Amino acid sequence: MVDLGLAPIPAREVRPAPNPPAALTIRLTYEDRFIRRKRLVTDQGEAILLDLPETRSLDHGDQLVLADGRAVQVIAAPEELLAVRGENLTRLAWHIGNRHTPCQIGAGRLLIKRDHVLADMLMRLGANLENVVEPFTPEGGAYGHGRTHGHAH
Repeated sequence: MVDLGLAPIPAREVRPAPNPPAALTIRLTYEDRFIRRKRLVTDQGEAILLDLPETRSLDHGDQLVLADGRAVQVIAAPEELLAVRGENLTRLAWHIGNRHTPCQIGAGRLLIKRDHVLADMLMRLGANLENVVEPFTPEGGAYGHGRTHGHAH
């Protein structure tokens, strides 16, 4: 994309999924989807300025509503993850959760961000690990509105 110095189009509202697909899309990692105010560039090369009243966690499928009425579909970007499998997946999930690590729960596996310290711990607990590159949409916290943060609940 060539930046001509033009002001980005403001986006100040988020609509939750499901919605009809938008013509514009933006791929964001899990960390990048935790946002309040930032200049972003859509997959189509259009600059937008996200300016929300408060920080929030965007979900895959959410739509950012632009000042001109158009929508930008949020897509969870592929990330380097660790697929965790094992005979006692519940026990492995407990140890991951005990470390307040974001975790995506799937059929027969857990997904976490790649971390050599957690990988070592999980292998010692009998986990089978595989490096994968996939979109990351971990479980939201019971009290954190999509994110888990400390023990303030």
